Amino acid sequence: MERKGWNYRLKRVWGEVNRMIQQEFQPRKCKYCGSSNVVRFGHSKQRQRLLCRDCHRTFMDTDALAGMKTPSDQVASALNMYYEGMSLNAVRRHLQQMHNNYPSDSTVYGWVIRFTKQAIEQTKDYKPEVGDVWVADETVLDIGGQKVWFWDIIDAKTRFLLASHMSTKRTTADALTLMKLAEQRAGKVPELVFTDKLQAYTDGVEIAWGADTKHIPSKGFVVPMNTNIIERFHGNLKARTKVMRGFKSIKTAKWILDGWLVHYNFFRPHETLKGKTPAERAGVTLPFKNWLDVVTQPIAITPKVKFERQKEPPFVKGQKIPPEIRRVIGMESAKIPKELRGRIG
Repeated sequence: MERKGWNYRLKRVWGEVNRMIQQEFQPRKCKYCGSSNVVRFGHSKQRQRLLCRDCHRTFMDTDALAGMKTPSDQVASALNMYYEGMSLNAVRRHLQQMHNNYPSDSTVYGWVIRFTKQAIEQTKDYKPEVGDVWVADETVLDIGGQKVWFWDIIDAKTRFLLASHMSTKRTTADALTLMKLAEQRAGKVPELVFTDKLQAYTDGVEIAWGADTKHIPSKGFVVPMNTNIIERFHGNLKARTKVMRGFKSIKTAKWILDGWLVHYNFFRPHETLKGKTPAERAGVTLPFKNWLDVVTQPIAITPKVKFERQKEPPFVKGQKIPPEIRRVIGMESAKIPKELRGRIG
């Protein structure tokens, strides 16, 4: 029994040693440019600092992103929870309970805005292979004490949300904007469009596509062939409604609206699609499949610009150098020539 106990302990120790060796010698990548050409560069607060020889940036050897303290998986989890309808405070409480990390609400909101913009930029040029039957509808929410209408148009076959639009009115121009955004995203014109009996849809479809598209308006969506589509449509957009509540600025809500569209199309699987996302059903292949892949993308690097210190301009004897000019030319008090110190105000 004693020998078996020692064998068990040795296996545990040896496993721990192997894990440490693999962690020590596994290739590290730069958090800024993704290069593997990195070397050790001292320590900071008892943590290893690394230097990238390609972009000449330094970063900490941790699971967090460059310039951040929170690990990438927690940031990605916060983004997913937020776009699934949880409030900022609920996201913070979850991180505190699961990871003993309690960031401020402004920090979590900063993550959402930063990586939402990044996801929008990386997904805007993909063209989905959608069907010929589209469904459009609108709903109203209160944002900053003002009624704002949210217009959506979805492909019935793939459930791909082709376009979303925000407006303070329900006019023909708004309906036309929605149709044109959907056409631009899909790269095609639908054969059939279902909407409610709002006159703006009738005029918008006619102006946008004319006789190429058949428009079927129905009061309350009672047409038998599309009842299931509409029910699924509204069910999938309930999470979006939770996310959009509480915003006080239309400009800010626009970013989150586009971010939710990315989340819905590319990261959120659907039961009716057998666990696939609308993007997968539409034949779109992305280099990432979730928010973690977006968060861990290398940060784009702009080349560093070397600034040469300007030469000291000639001054008339007895003339004082204004403080604002002194700051611009970089003349700190310790570096001011002795012959000029008496002339500086």
